Amino acid sequence: MENERGNVVLDRSFSFAIRVVKLHKHQHLVERHKVFALADQLLRSGTSIGANVTEAQDAQSKKDFVSKLSIALKEAKESRYWIRLLVATDYLDAKQPHVISLQNDIAVLTTIIKSSKQA
Repeated sequence: MENERGNVVLDRSFSFAIRVVKLHKHQHLVERHKVFALADQLLRSGTSIGANVTEAQDAQSKKDFVSKLSIALKEAKESRYWIRLLVATDYLDAKQPHVISLQNDIAVLTTIIKSSKQA
C-alpha cells in the first residue's frame, strides 16, 4: 500500500509495521513459545515507527518534526534490539529470509529517518 504522497520513509515504515504484525501473527511467537513480553514489545515498537513518521508529516514546526522523527528513530532502535534478543534466545532464526529482511529494513529506516531529521 502506498501513501498519497509517495513518501519513502512513510512507505517503508508502514511496510515494516505490516511485516512485524505478520511475524507476530504467523510465527506464533506467543502461542508456540510463550514469549508474550518479547513479542508484544517488538509489535509495539515496530508499529510505532510508522505512526511517529506519519505524525511528523503534519508537524507544527521544524522542532516538532525533528522530535517526532527522533521518537521514530528510538522505536527503530528498540525494534532492532527486540529482534536481536529473539534471535539470540533462539525464538527466531537469524538465517530465515524474513528475519534478515526485517533487520535490513531497520538499518534502512534508521538511515532514512536520520537524514530526514537533518533536512
